[in-house]
Amino acid sequence: MTTFDDREQAFEAKFAHDEEMRFRVQARRNKLLGLWAADLLGHSDAAAEAYASTIVTTDLQEPGEEDVLRKVSADLAGKVDESDVRKKMAELLSQAMEQMLAEA
Repeated sequence: MTTFDDREQAFEAKFAHDEEMRFRVQARRNKLLGLWAADLLGHSDAAAEAYASTIVTTDLQEPGEEDVLRKVSADLAGKVDESDVRKKMAELLSQAMEQMLAEA
């Protein structure tokens, strides 16, 4: 292999790793968001975990995070407005990143 091929493979491996980490961080953020929303909804431990799982799978329905935002905002209608959910998502994304880096 040439140096160019080695560099290309390294770049592709880094890209794949970065994409996997981004996916895992977003999934962690969505779980944390689900647990936060479940608490506001008054769910117990088992129900809160189940709700958080539905939030994680909701993100797989379409690209981006708007599907998660719509679901959580609709579920929390009357308790929290959409802008608060969006702020919480940003806050929890940072928290999820920190958790993933601490585990690595």
